[in-house]
Amino acid sequence: MKSNCIEVPQIILPVPAVDMQAWAVIACDQHTSDASYWDELNRFVGDKPSTLRLTLPEIYLEGDIGGKLSAISSAMEKYRSEGIFRILPPGFILTERKTRFSPLRRGVVLAVDLEAYSYEKKSNALIRATEATITERIPPRLKIRESAALEFPHIMLLYDDAQDTVLGPYRQDDSLETVYDFDLNMGGGHIRGKYLQNVGPMLEAFESLIKDNLLFMVGDGNHSLATAKTAWEKIKPRLTEEERKTHPARYALCEAVNVYDEGIRFEAIHRIVKNVDAKKFAEGFPAKRGECDCALYVRGEKFPLRFGGDAPGAIAEADEYIAAYIAENGGTVDYIHGEDALRALTEQDASSVGIALPKMDKAALFPLVKKYGSLPRKTFSMGESEEKRYYIEGRVIVK
Repeated sequence: MKSNCIEVPQIILPVPAVDMQAWAVIACDQHTSDASYWDELNRFVGDKPSTLRLTLPEIYLEGDIGGKLSAISSAMEKYRSEGIFRILPPGFILTERKTRFSPLRRGVVLAVDLEAYSYEKKSNALIRATEATITERIPPRLKIRESAALEFPHIMLLYDDAQDTVLGPYRQDDSLETVYDFDLNMGGGHIRGKYLQNVGPMLEAFESLIKDNLLFMVGDGNHSLATAKTAWEKIKPRLTEEERKTHPARYALCEAVNVYDEGIRFEAIHRIVKNVDAKKFAEGFPAKRGECDCALYVRGEKFPLRFGGDAPGAIAEADEYIAAYIAENGGTVDYIHGEDALRALTEQDASSVGIALPKMDKAALFPLVKKYGSLPRKTFSMGESEEKRYYIEGRVIVK
């Protein structure tokens, strides 16, 4: 059963005996400069079944990952053989997420057709990237997906539904089965999921939202979705036309959230440049006047700046300088959520400089992408790190 770019999946969840607090872990692209987070999480999980064993945190993505991929594949097969999973009938899961930053964020876990997705800068696809996709980041992730029998996504799609037509009818519906309800580890708040089997009305609501041939924009996890697309394009030539219609690798599991949801807040993604002469980097930063409040952090000290005509413009200016400086002088760049975390990191490391960047108005997202195409990479984050999606649901992606 499918409507436009939406597929109704058979979702995999752990059996009730599994400790869900250990099972669910935060998206792999978080805390990429904080090894202590992952060390603490690893101790908390211990030997319990966990998606930590089925995914690869990006902090460990450098170097030879062959052994890590084998461990992931082995863990998937072990969990399957031990009966860790249950498979739900085709349907969606409605999610309710509470964190210390937001009282409630509501979404729906569904699958999308990768044939309807494009990460090209200018696209007319039903599902589009909101920001630039770095194709060099796809190959290591592709190795992970190609060696896996299951997917556990942290992808979040945004849709434009000012009248709340998709999830509104289910706000007071107590008839749906609750399939999980627990506190997330590491300060992630609380999550509840309800199973929806009668998806017809929701599919019709989604179809009515299509405007200018656009339904979804990728809010989080675009490189994961781009990886799934790349994997599908490699598989597709080996299949007949009929096989292509139903092959599980053609689809990807995601959570879709209304951009107007009260739990969706756009936050800035800051830059930290490491292993540089901090004084030289700061003094060379273009002293432009602009519209956006920004800042440099050196050894924890803040130096306010204003540049850029809007948030994407300020981010593009900063990224351009960072790239040029690194090309000439060396160094590395990472992306940090939260200005306090940025300040603390520069305080700890005298050879780093932080660049605090502005946040974008979420109401501007759909109009800007429609007009200009994808925005600069890491233009915005949907909330703080702790609010990112945790791996919970899965799906089979092999025949």
